[in-house]
Amino acid sequence: MYYPIMIDLAHQKITIIGGGRVAYRKTLNFLAFEGEVTVVSPSFAADFDAVKARIKMTYEAYEERHIKESFLVVAATDNKSLNTEIGACCKAHGILCNVTSNPALSTFIVPSFIKRGELVISVSTGGNSPGLAKKIKKKLEGQYDESYGEYVEVLGRIRQLVIDKDLNETEKRERLNRLLEMNIKQLKELLSELGG
Repeated sequence: MYYPIMIDLAHQKITIIGGGRVAYRKTLNFLAFEGEVTVVSPSFAADFDAVKARIKMTYEAYEERHIKESFLVVAATDNKSLNTEIGACCKAHGILCNVTSNPALSTFIVPSFIKRGELVISVSTGGNSPGLAKKIKKKLEGQYDESYGEYVEVLGRIRQLVIDKDLNETEKRERLNRLLEMNIKQLKELLSELGG
């Protein structure tokens, strides 16, 4: 069973082994969270042209040296035995690893997720049914549109102003709970009144 956790990937070295479409999708996910992505493969899918300025592309076959300094590794080749080798190497060196062809060899899996600014909603079935996770994600995308990014950002700014006030914990909690009943227009007006 996997434990849900949020990790700050900003400026962390992420290495993806493989240059196909699965590797590309993983690359996009990590770029959305500001990871420093290196992709290692003798060849790359054309999709990578869209992100080549934002990643390091290493046109080589995998060797252990490629992952030595990595915080996190994804084994996403079309060679299952190579993916297994990469997973074993990562475990031996205490590196977080996702083996796309075999979750049992992974130290972490990546859930389906929706990102709206700082709001991240993830759905996982523990690898049992990625299709179900995607189905649930699709429903959530309809409920939480892009406007939630701004909503969460404004809530955060007001929350900090309330926390900084000289109030007891009960008063702070009550004020913060009342914020959740407000729409974005009301929150912006309140933020302006508070001088934020």
